Order: sequence, then C-alpha cells, then structure tokens
Amino acid sequence: MLDPTLLRKDLQSVVARLQARGFAFDVARFESLESRRKALQTETESLQARRNALAKQIGQLKARGEDASAVMAESQAVPARLKTLEEELGALQQELNALLLAVPNLPHESVPAGACSDDNVEVRRWLPGQAGPDGNPPALPFVPQDHVALGAPLGLDFDTAAKLSGARFAFMRGPVARLHRALAQFMLDLQTTAHGYTECYTPYIVHGSTLVGTGQLPRFKDDMFWVTKGGESEPETDEQGRPVPREDLYLISTSEITLTSSVRDAIVPAEQLPIKLTAHTPCFRSEAGSGGRDTRGLVRQHQFDKVEMVQIVHPAQSYEALEEMVGHAEAVLQKLELPYRVVLLCTGDMGFGAAKTYDLEVWLPAQDTWREISSVSNCEAFQARRMQARTRAGQGKPEYLHTLNGSGLAVGRALVAVLENHQQADGSIRVPAALQPYLGGQAVLKA
Repeated sequence: MLDPTLLRKDLQSVVARLQARGFAFDVARFESLESRRKALQTETESLQARRNALAKQIGQLKARGEDASAVMAESQAVPARLKTLEEELGALQQELNALLLAVPNLPHESVPAGACSDDNVEVRRWLPGQAGPDGNPPALPFVPQDHVALGAPLGLDFDTAAKLSGARFAFMRGPVARLHRALAQFMLDLQTTAHGYTECYTPYIVHGSTLVGTGQLPRFKDDMFWVTKGGESEPETDEQGRPVPREDLYLISTSEITLTSSVRDAIVPAEQLPIKLTAHTPCFRSEAGSGGRDTRGLVRQHQFDKVEMVQIVHPAQSYEALEEMVGHAEAVLQKLELPYRVVLLCTGDMGFGAAKTYDLEVWLPAQDTWREISSVSNCEAFQARRMQARTRAGQGKPEYLHTLNGSGLAVGRALVAVLENHQQADGSIRVPAALQPYLGGQAVLKA
C-alpha cells in the first residue's frame, strides 16, 4: 500500500508515476474522500476542544456556587456526537483503504519507462559455451525436441493428470519425477548452505487477510484457488476457547506469501536484520484470463513447485539486497549449465507490488527463445505497510521494513530447461555435474 501521507503531500507526482506503469489513479474519488476526512477530523477536534472547555466551565461554575445545569446539558450531548463522528470516520477510512489497496506500487527511479515486455532492458547474459552469430546459444547439431517429447519416455504424463484433475496439471513417474525432486533439493541446499537462507516449511492454505498483506488480494482474487472447509459442526476456537471468526481460505500461489507474512504485525529489532528465508512448496494459480497461452507442457501450470527466496531488510539495504538476490538466482542457473539472461523490467511490465524487478530468462532450444524462469523484486515498504511489519533500532521510532522476493527457482521451468538444453541426439538427457549427487551419481537419463 502506498503511504497516504505521500498522496496528500504530492498527489500529482504520485499520479504521474502511476501513469508510467499504466495505472490511472482515481484522483476525484481520493480528493472527495480526503475532503470528507478532513471535515470529520476538524469537527471531531473542535468538539473535543469544546468538551474540554465545557468541563472546565462546569467546574468553575460549581466552585462559585452558580447554576451549571445549562452547560452540563450541552456537555452531555457531546459524547453521542463524538461517537457518531468516530463511526463515520471509521467507515470513511475503510473506504479510503479499499481505494488504496487496489493501487500498485510506485516504480523506482531507476526503472525504465515502457508499456510492455518489448520495453524491458537486457542487463547481461550468461552462456555456458561460445555464443552463436546472433548472440544466442548456438543451435544444437540435430533437430531439438521439446520437453514434452523428451519427458514422455522418462515418465512425464499429461494424459493421466488430465484424467485426474483436468488441463494444466502434470503426473510424473520414474526418472523425470526423480529429476524434478533432485532439482528442488539442489536449489534448497544451494540457497541454505551457500547463500545463507533459513529453510522453512509453511502452510499451503492461508487466510484472505494474509493475502491482503502481500498484495494478492483484493486485486488478484480470480487468480487464486479458493478452499471450502467442510465437516465442521462447531466453530474453531483459540487457545482460550473463544470462537474464531471464519475467514475465506486460499491455496498459496507462492511461498512468498507465507514467508513474507511471518513478520506481519511485528516490530523486528534492527539487529535481527536481514531475515533471509527460503522454502520449497507447491504453488497453485488459476491464472484467470491466461487461456491459450503456454498451455502445452510444464511452462504454465495450475500446480507447480518453486523454491522461493525472501529477504526482509532495513530500508537502507533493500537495493543492495535486490542485486544480491539476483546473483543467488543466477548461481542456480550457472551450476545447472543453463544459458540465461537478466532483464530489467520496465514500468508497464512489473508486478503489482514491485518497485523494481529483474527477470531471469532461460534459453529453450525447442522454442528458439528466452523464457522467464525467475523474477526477483524489491517491494520496498509496499507489503510491510499492508502487513504492519516494522523495525526499530534501540528505543528509536519504528519504521516500515522493506521486503524482497524471488524465485530460486521455479522447479518445473528448470526441469523444462534441463531437458531441452541437455538433450542428446538419441533423446537421452545429460545430467549437469551439480545434479549428479542427487541422482546417485547418474550422468545420463534415458528411458
């Protein structure tokens, strides 16, 4: 959520920065709400001052032995009006919050202006071998197969998944299932042992309020899978036996949600920063409105696995942490011997909560193109303000934390990249050296 104070002090600048990312801020509605808020607050403050003055006047009248009944009658009417004003102000604040919850983050000044992915800026690329004449990896010395054809003999089965769950699910067995598990284990080990992240196991189902904190709700509700609880005749209770209000429940679309929310409603001592967390979880996305895009294979699934990286840092360190996290994602690709490039996203292509984002795109020979495999973002205080997550040094004033997240990596897309980039002419798959210990020393996968 944006800082309301910034909107009040420099509205036109905020509007212009939002326009740069294709968002039209409702200025008229905001100004109307602000005008009403100021009027209510002014009346409240005036009435509170009048209440104090009346109380003083009553005391003085009684001290002199004079009749205070008229002043007391006026004073007795004040609490009811103050209560009404409080309720009106609370309702207005909810309306203002609803407006602000739908507004994306402001882009950092270093983010290039642009409308779509065509305006993104390539920062660098890394190739395991020599580049071809076009700067991309050289073509394979045979006609490459895509991951669907390569994976089928190894146990990648979309027909069984469709029978069980419908489109955009995968069933894996045998060598390909083992490779999928090996990739996740390798990524977790690298992030924890080499990069200093703490491994976590998190819930896969969360309350709607948790998703509001990290920015998935209310804007992206249709992209989530909702969960219905059944078989409960009695309401849930807390540790003191008090009934707990029921909330909507959702399957997580990324463990960014749970890892970042671990500091919700907390003041983290500055000496405990940075907090670096990682988790391997399934992710669930209904991806409403994405029909027809990447429906073949593993590239865009309703259920997929991801090893997530999250850093929760002091505001002064967040852009240093962003560059560090990009390097952590790059290390995975380099050890897997996969060609990739780093791309700085333009204002019009960033995610809702991001102030600055780098995408890592891996080369896929069968498509002869680069495809996103990781996205690393600095959200600055955007999520922390929604979550009320703050830090404090000593006895100083609390300030909002900065939160960052990134894929380290998407396991399914890494599987696609390993199959396609390390395929051999006979359809077998060369196993990168970094993965071989996780596959019992196996150097080649074949049916």
